[in-house]
Amino acid sequence: MGTPSTVASVETIRGHFPALERIHNGHPVAYFDGPGGTQVPREVVEDMVDYLLRHNANTHWSYPTSAETDDIIQASRESLADFLNASPDEIVFGQNMTSLTFHLARALGRSFAPGDELIVTELDHHANVDTWRSLEKDRGVTIRVLPVDVESGTLDLDGLDVLFNQRTKLLAIGAASNAIGTVTDVAAACRKAKDAGVLSFVDAVHYAAHELVDVKAIGCDFLACSAYKFYGPHIGVLYGRRELLERTDFPKLRPSPDNAPDRAETGTQSHESIAGAAAAVNYLASLADDGTRRERLQKTYAAFGERKKELMRFAFEELGKTDGVRLFGPGPESPRTPTLAIAVKDIPAQTVTERLVERGIFTSHGDFYAQTIVDRLGYGDTGLVRAGCACYTSFEEMERLVDGIRGIATEKQ
Repeated sequence: MGTPSTVASVETIRGHFPALERIHNGHPVAYFDGPGGTQVPREVVEDMVDYLLRHNANTHWSYPTSAETDDIIQASRESLADFLNASPDEIVFGQNMTSLTFHLARALGRSFAPGDELIVTELDHHANVDTWRSLEKDRGVTIRVLPVDVESGTLDLDGLDVLFNQRTKLLAIGAASNAIGTVTDVAAACRKAKDAGVLSFVDAVHYAAHELVDVKAIGCDFLACSAYKFYGPHIGVLYGRRELLERTDFPKLRPSPDNAPDRAETGTQSHESIAGAAAAVNYLASLADDGTRRERLQKTYAAFGERKKELMRFAFEELGKTDGVRLFGPGPESPRTPTLAIAVKDIPAQTVTERLVERGIFTSHGDFYAQTIVDRLGYGDTGLVRAGCACYTSFEEMERLVDGIRGIATEKQ
């Protein structure tokens, strides 16, 4: 797998992102809004522009640009398959993760009966909760909930042993919390589901930006992620085991293809976004040298992981000793993403973010659609401040963030 020294430096990486040239209020902008969507390198935009200007067409027709579009889509499936350690015919594209999950829920729901049970968790983004809850109304299923331990910000997976029964049809669980950064052992959860004869769906939207997904190692039946969280355009990606994609009763038009994965895709796709998703994967692979695309991705992610741990250690150490500042989720040495969930005194999160903006520091605020965990933490009304690191985050930017938070915490209100 090589060593971190074989991967491009932060300084080199930053040169690929024109957004980092932005100045706000006299300050270079530090983007800590990555959990809501990362910035995009030139290479990704160039591939999208090239598709639109030179290959733009609809699919499966007998003229060159249509054939080129078919080839680009197939190449994109191959790139995303390497990214997830899957097969190209197991890669489904869609508008976003939420739309894809609603589509899958509706399809699987056709085989569910009243009284069948689905399991969700209190830690997850509601795209992996309310999508499945929609089947309460549509199919009469029962939703059961795996609780979160508020103190640690983690799930006790042994609780699944109590929830599984003969009526359980599906476990929907997140690989990482987009709100507080917790990384969950979804491989262990999916093993439990498999042993119980239950389908598993993994939300890897936040996880895929920080840990290289391996659907074979996880052992899930379905997994979803979003390219705009790992330096690509706004498009969702769904992995499904081929035999499940082939037999799932997806709502579809009669003339549309019946083969996997096309049968899971509705209507004309955003071909330029599909090209961009592949470009994002190829960009990440290009940052490391030697080996297959998957091997280069492994090197890149390993190096990113070490860099981000250093940033988290510094943030937790400095903010942890700052009066009036609370940090949520596991500590920096626990399985977690480089995502800070912060409360500053009793100041509303939006006010904190607005004050940081004055310093050219862009963070996000609110519940991030992970409403349940933010409510459980007691910040449903005021929200949390979220600051996430990306591949382009520098140590100097983290120092600016810490200084900014500390300054707000020590201001006289």
